[in-house]
Amino acid sequence: MAFKLDNLQNTATKKSTGSDLEKLLKTEIVLFGGGFSNKKKQDLYMELAVLLKAGITIKEALSLITESFKKKADKDLLENIALQVVEGKPFSEAVYSSKHFTEYEYFSLKIGEETGTTAQVCKELGAFFERKNEQKRIVISALTYPGIVLSTAVFVLIFMLNYVVPMFQDIFKQNNMELPVLTRIIIQMSGFTQAYGWVFFVLIIGLIISSKVLKDNYTYRKNTHYILLKIPVLGPFVSKVYLAQFTQAVTLLTSSKVPILNSIQMVKKMIRFVPLQDALEKVESGILKGHTLSESLKESRLFDNRIVSLVKVAEETNQTEYIFNQLNIQYSQEVTQQSKTMATVLEPLIIVFVGILVAVLLVAMYLPMFQLSSAIG
Repeated sequence: MAFKLDNLQNTATKKSTGSDLEKLLKTEIVLFGGGFSNKKKQDLYMELAVLLKAGITIKEALSLITESFKKKADKDLLENIALQVVEGKPFSEAVYSSKHFTEYEYFSLKIGEETGTTAQVCKELGAFFERKNEQKRIVISALTYPGIVLSTAVFVLIFMLNYVVPMFQDIFKQNNMELPVLTRIIIQMSGFTQAYGWVFFVLIIGLIISSKVLKDNYTYRKNTHYILLKIPVLGPFVSKVYLAQFTQAVTLLTSSKVPILNSIQMVKKMIRFVPLQDALEKVESGILKGHTLSESLKESRLFDNRIVSLVKVAEETNQTEYIFNQLNIQYSQEVTQQSKTMATVLEPLIIVFVGILVAVLLVAMYLPMFQLSSAIG
């Protein structure tokens, strides 16, 4: 299972140097998760693992898998990779040249080819993307219902301020009524939304468009990710999601006998969460200075005491793969549990919040009406 990782790095370096390599890596990151999604990668690697283990050649396996994809772009991509394999290019090189796969996947597949474990590597890559997709589904499912309810509440509030409140306001003016403080505040809010509501609408649309356009901009991602980490409850949850991905990626690489420094370098390019990338940059620097992995991890707040302690145990017992696998299982279980807890807690809280909003508006509008009825009586 041993191999020379330096040779693999030299192979990648020969393709381009200096600015060309930086441009290549930048393009790679931009395209990741775009045309050929993580779900498609999961299916590709899982099917490849089964077919290769059954004794089918990589060329025949790619031909069979291509038929299972429906989109023409996906078929063209796999056919192009298969064609390069037929021409004699290694599978890892063909995958890397397509620009739809990361350097992490390239090195993993290259390691499989060097050690004769391509089927196992494909299985591990499939498991990596499966877990990553599952974590994404968990986060989305936990936030979807609260997001829908909250959005509905905002639209209801805007509707009432723009259309319902002005109707009551006309009635109050006609009767020259002395309005309570709460009613005056709501009327002022109504006037503000009528005058500047379109500004908020434009800002929301602009925010959505800018987030799509700037999603690959490093400065935008860095600011967004660090702000996200500071949000109570949500920040620690997101941190745990990416720690689960980090531990699973290291497990895959260490199982293929990749040196820990090279594993850190590859994972840093694979996971696009900027705080984790910055933390791994410090870890890499610490290892290069001669510090152990546990000492280097301790320098970053992103890694909790549990991961630092267990990694220290792994270094003393030479059980790095096993320890990281156990950490991955623990973090994944915590992500699942916390997502269910968040959904359970957020749903009633948001419903109560919406109820309070509507109640305040109704009380503010009907309180003067009750006063008017009492005066008439």
